[in-house]
Amino acid sequence: MNDFPGSGLHAGARSQYSGPTAESRYVIPRFVERTSQGIREYDPYAKLFEERVIFLGVQIDDASANDVMAQLLCLESMDPDRDISVYINSPGGSFTALTAIYDTMQFVKPDIQTVCMGQAASAAAILLAAGTPGKRMALPNARVLIHQPYSETGRGQVSDLEIAANEILRMRGQLEDMLAKHSTTPIEKIREDIERDKILTAEDALSYGLIDQIISTRKMNNDSVR
Repeated sequence: MNDFPGSGLHAGARSQYSGPTAESRYVIPRFVERTSQGIREYDPYAKLFEERVIFLGVQIDDASANDVMAQLLCLESMDPDRDISVYINSPGGSFTALTAIYDTMQFVKPDIQTVCMGQAASAAAILLAAGTPGKRMALPNARVLIHQPYSETGRGQVSDLEIAANEILRMRGQLEDMLAKHSTTPIEKIREDIERDKILTAEDALSYGLIDQIISTRKMNNDSVR
């Protein structure tokens, strides 16, 4: 589901650097690697982490946000001068979880390369755009979706509804500012576009300024795409 729920938490598969649980996938392949220190068993997510690649392939909620933040901080501590790559195929999710990851991406020292594979919708679109300028990419058939946040609060005391409405307005302003900061589109146009779901192809996202390059193969940019 593509949303920015005011509650800050929605149901979704838990994301870890070791990959989703067996129940959430048909299979998690594992492989064995011989090293000078003996035999080590990996799954693809652990191997990617070792290569400084974070794969965000689930809904963005508190659990997946904590996993991504932990990986960012861990990779920074391991080598603060090497880039970190974040590959994204996510339907979006919680606004508060988004801002937690977003702030961590801005906080850590390494440059953050972002690559959209499949889709970067809602909260995930902000994370795609928040990568280091010049290092934000998408595959040719990827799509990006942006829209305004909304609240699920529909009942309660008038004072509670007023608080929820004010919070939605605050989040919307914050969202507009982030999109304006990380794109080449005027904020007035952004405000108009996010009134409804705005679906962008990879080419549209490039024109919008949310990404810097469309890549179809690593051979196009061997120096920067891991």
